Amino acid sequence: MKKINRIVVKVGTKVLTSKDRSLDKERVKDLAWQIADIRDKGIDVLLVTSGAIGAGMWLLGMKKRPSGLSELQAAAAIGQNHLMQLYSEYFRARGYVAGQILLTQEDFNDRKRYLNIKHTIGALLKHKAIPVINENDTVATDEIRCGDNDRLSSLVADICRADGLILLTDVDGLLDEDGSVIAGVADVNHRIMKLGGKSRCDLGTGGMATKLMSAKAVAKAGIECVIANGTAKNILRRIVLDSERLGTTIHSADTKLGARKRWIAYSARAKGVIRVDDGARAALSRNDRSLLASGIVGADGRFVPGDVVGIVDRAGVEFARGISGFSVEDVRKIKGLKSADFKGILGHKGRDEVVHKDNLVIL
Repeated sequence: MKKINRIVVKVGTKVLTSKDRSLDKERVKDLAWQIADIRDKGIDVLLVTSGAIGAGMWLLGMKKRPSGLSELQAAAAIGQNHLMQLYSEYFRARGYVAGQILLTQEDFNDRKRYLNIKHTIGALLKHKAIPVINENDTVATDEIRCGDNDRLSSLVADICRADGLILLTDVDGLLDEDGSVIAGVADVNHRIMKLGGKSRCDLGTGGMATKLMSAKAVAKAGIECVIANGTAKNILRRIVLDSERLGTTIHSADTKLGARKRWIAYSARAKGVIRVDDGARAALSRNDRSLLASGIVGADGRFVPGDVVGIVDRAGVEFARGISGFSVEDVRKIKGLKSADFKGILGHKGRDEVVHKDNLVIL
């Protein structure tokens, strides 16, 4: 990786799990001590860790991953405590304290809570603590799904202005059609995503595709990402301290979005969608234009002014995101109209744009 001052390390469930499905304490200790070695060199490290549900399953004697939400949450409640105890013990042995942060998507949807995450992380790093971050699976609902912590790590890397993101999994990196590791990726395009395929195990929920999507997101923030084998000896020391080229590096983009537009595009979850005609799609995609009601053909979801919405074409393909200036009900009323007609329909004129160009991102 390039010269770095701050990194985010995400550790997958399969990296932390033994053959008997319990947490591999020696692996957890080794990774914690590698992180401490990096921290000793003055580099900030944030750890996004999976493994809570898997640890809870083992402690509860579950033979396979439960399908019921309440059972998953029960496993997470027990496993998270066990996992955090281990990290705290191993970091403390090296002179560092661990600060636990449990997050859900709602923390990223709300701009104020989003900024509070940033301030909390900053305070922990100021006190030379190591933030240990996980999704709050004990209260999450639809957030318990494939790729949560891969995506969470990309959000954390962006919010803390990290220089690099390292995704540790149980494979050596992204493989090409011949089964060889691809050393570098400049653009996560359709071919690269196809190589990622789909995978998941009965303990974790991630796969290579979710890692590539996370890498693509952080690239827009100017952050380099490495996907590497977390079971390899001294993997973090070799990548960060020795500058070895291991795994697959997804390079950062030449041009990057501003912080607010990155939040719109990748951090907040869309509360609904606005469908536009071909002319509106062309205008938005090719020019620095706002979305006007005249180009809208429909709207779905439950959103109010200030919510993030997806913008899709007639085929349902999402090509942009933005902050809506109107509720879903009002968008349905004014679709296809000019702004001069708003007052007669809504009883007030409001703004001219449904989504202003300053609050719109082409994906």
